[in-house]
Amino acid sequence: MAFPPTPSRRTFLRTLGAASLAAPAFVRHLRSAPPSGTLRHASFGAAGMAWADIQSICSNPFVKLVAVAEVDLNRIAELKAWHPDVRIYQDWRRLLDREQGEIDSVNVSTPDHLHAPIALRAMQLGKHVYCQKPLAHNVHETRVLTEIARQKRLVTQMGIQIHSQKVYRQAVALVHSGAIGKVREVHTWSNKKWGDAGPPPVTGDAVPADFDWDLWLGGAAVRPFVGNGYYHPGNWRKRLDFGTGTFGDMGCHIFDPVFEALALTAPLSIRSEGPAPDAWNWAINARIQYVFPGTPYTADQTVPVTWYDGAARPPADVLALVTPSPAAVNGNRGGKARDVMEQGSIIIGTQGVLHVPHIDTPRLYPSDKFKDFPMPAVKDAHHWSQWAEACRTGAVPSASFDYSGPLTEAVLLGSVAVRYPQTTLAWDSARLTFTNLPEANVHLRREYRKGWEFAV
Repeated sequence: MAFPPTPSRRTFLRTLGAASLAAPAFVRHLRSAPPSGTLRHASFGAAGMAWADIQSICSNPFVKLVAVAEVDLNRIAELKAWHPDVRIYQDWRRLLDREQGEIDSVNVSTPDHLHAPIALRAMQLGKHVYCQKPLAHNVHETRVLTEIARQKRLVTQMGIQIHSQKVYRQAVALVHSGAIGKVREVHTWSNKKWGDAGPPPVTGDAVPADFDWDLWLGGAAVRPFVGNGYYHPGNWRKRLDFGTGTFGDMGCHIFDPVFEALALTAPLSIRSEGPAPDAWNWAINARIQYVFPGTPYTADQTVPVTWYDGAARPPADVLALVTPSPAAVNGNRGGKARDVMEQGSIIIGTQGVLHVPHIDTPRLYPSDKFKDFPMPAVKDAHHWSQWAEACRTGAVPSASFDYSGPLTEAVLLGSVAVRYPQTTLAWDSARLTFTNLPEANVHLRREYRKGWEFAV
């Protein structure tokens, strides 16, 4: 993989201003990095999304990668080729113990079940955190990370990078401008299928050399390693103990412009009309109905938002609102033709309809009414550098945990609702509890195996 050369600091700062990469607001009470100007950084994860995060964060010439923790040492070759002097650890706990005086910030780009333990320990040590989505594996962990980031005045950002791209910022601006009037309802979906059925294989496989399976499990119960990608490196997203299914993977992305555009808070209720997971894996073809309190951007005192995944889609009459071409093909993304109805949202207002394809230009309907409507004049921002610069200045990034924590909580509440199909769960956010179905509260947090407790 080839990457562009790292710009000089002077060139970078000039580009930063021109491209609107700087954080949107300065809040002096946030803790910033040492005045030397260099952000000493560590990564948890070396390959896959972690590698992408490392390259994006380190494209900022003020960032120096100091250390990386990776449980699978077979996946560090590219990292070492680009960063030959970086110190490598297999155990993330040892990295934090030994490097705590040498680093200012970290990115947590591991499987979902390890986000909270690593991010919490880093924040307890006063480190700024960039954490991949979803922020944590369950609602309780998410709330804890949000609160400790605020208490310690740390600079945080969740890895919902489309949040900073022009297309999602345009969608938010269109709703805020009143282009479609007040919002009546929202339908949002992904065609991904992070689910499965049935137990894992009865017999385990040999653990590969230089891969620490026990470290990978973290706080999850001990079980045999299964090869062929059943858990590592990718299909953990399908497994209840490690991933959060399609909604956890894509919900934080696709829900994001809806959450921001409508200024949503915690939902009042959640109801699943789709299949339940089995004892091991998430299901697919979800249909999860939320009811949120109304906001200045909604038509009524409450607003319904419905999520679909896999083969599930909004009703035909809703899809018809964004025709005549529901399978419209767009070649804008990487030069590759694709169906813009694969993932996205339909926001229905009193004066029109907004279609927000995932990572594509938003579209207003009816087409005749909006044919000459000007798109908002917004620019892309660099999601990673926005955070890195905020670590140096004390600014507040646009997807800090104060924003992305409540967003993640809403998404992960859907992951509880799917366990109780055709049951409306009433949610009390302040008390972090379902008020009408106490047995559902057990799924707001998890049990950790001895020695791996979530230390709060």
